[in-house]
Amino acid sequence: MTGNEAMAEAAIKSGCVFYAGYPITPQNEIPAYMARRMKEEGRVFIQAESELAAINMVFGASASGARAMASSSSPGISLKQEGISYLSGCQLPALIINVQRAGPGLGNITSSQSDYFQATRGGGHGDYFNITLCPWSVDEAVELVMLGFDLADYYRNPIIILADAIIGQMMEPVSFPLKSGFNKKLSSKDWALTGAKGRAPNSIQSLFLKEGVLYEHNEMLRKKWEKIRDSEQRYALDKAEGAQILIVAYGSQARITVEAIDLLRKKGVKAGLFRPITAWPYPYQALKEAAKGLKRVLVVEQSLGQMVEDVKLALSDKEVHFLGKAGGGIPSVLEIIETVNNLSFIS
Repeated sequence: MTGNEAMAEAAIKSGCVFYAGYPITPQNEIPAYMARRMKEEGRVFIQAESELAAINMVFGASASGARAMASSSSPGISLKQEGISYLSGCQLPALIINVQRAGPGLGNITSSQSDYFQATRGGGHGDYFNITLCPWSVDEAVELVMLGFDLADYYRNPIIILADAIIGQMMEPVSFPLKSGFNKKLSSKDWALTGAKGRAPNSIQSLFLKEGVLYEHNEMLRKKWEKIRDSEQRYALDKAEGAQILIVAYGSQARITVEAIDLLRKKGVKAGLFRPITAWPYPYQALKEAAKGLKRVLVVEQSLGQMVEDVKLALSDKEVHFLGKAGGGIPSVLEIIETVNNLSFIS
């Protein structure tokens, strides 16, 4: 399946009962697939009149306790930011897939990783964080969508699947696990707005005008995000043990980097990969451990340099070098090899 279709089917198998979206390339296969499959499953699909409408429909569905999601590509995700901030402020679970395209502005439909700051630094107004999951294959995209729904419900928090045009459009063999692999027990949604017959009414809001109440609300949210930081960091290593140089990359760029590492090793250069799977919370400590004993690391991104800032935060005592391209540019295998070879001459 293509990545887009596989993520859509993963949402179906995760129990998503409400999808609202709006067409934009390169994620159009997701709403097209959901338009057919949600009807087959007797669930709700809506092509909204805009990205703004779509995310607010997801807000309403989530408030009723439904598993709800939206998907879009970079400019459309920008339009959803106010709604995502409201979801976060109201502690409403939702899954939002961003199949990134090149920007800024309208840009074009080629692959990019230039929405990293937006996904990991909130993206909208106010202090908040979204758990951000970054697949590097179609199979992993399925796993992370299924995991994302469980994480959203457990923490009552929006989840961002930060994919890109390569992941969305590429076709690979895929399997659908019966469960997400999330090992914490999900509680019933007794907070949901399901009608108050026989019980006290619930209230879901992010407007707190009485002095000090919003502060206390934000402190509660802060403690939740600290718990997420401690519990939900995910990463993967490839040939990192004993490496002479560590390359940090994520998503489709990590796939490209693996080929470069294999070729470098055939030439006697022991290179390894550190791949963050959660861009937030970022696996700072794991990166420190992986880079222990090394003088320098190389960060490779399809951007002008965004994740590299997190790498510098983690490795303030090391040389952090960067190879990146924006606007649809993709650092190639040969460019990665050339950059590593040039670094090997630095004393």
